[in-house]
Amino acid sequence: MPITETDVEKIAHLAHMEITPEELKIFAPQMADIVAYVEQLNEVAIANVEPSLGGLTPEGKATDSARDDVATPSLGQELALAEAPEAAAGHFRVPKVL
Repeated sequence: MPITETDVEKIAHLAHMEITPEELKIFAPQMADIVAYVEQLNEVAIANVEPSLGGLTPEGKATDSARDDVATPSLGQELALAEAPEAAAGHFRVPKVL
């Protein structure tokens, strides 16, 4: 299914974005290329592939990734700030990012 400029307008509207007619002409073919590329995944043969959960060990064995959700005590403010390069008034102090 090809992506049209109308489709791009609808997507832009849903994303609350303003889009110019020039941008529509640029983005429609780009989005169509992206969708066509992703559609290639439908051609992959997966009938004999078993689903996997968790990671694999170096030997290729599946790991048990499930664990009980157990509440534990928190680290605490003093201990958390003990190794901080710079702390101020009980908080981590970091450089400004602009």
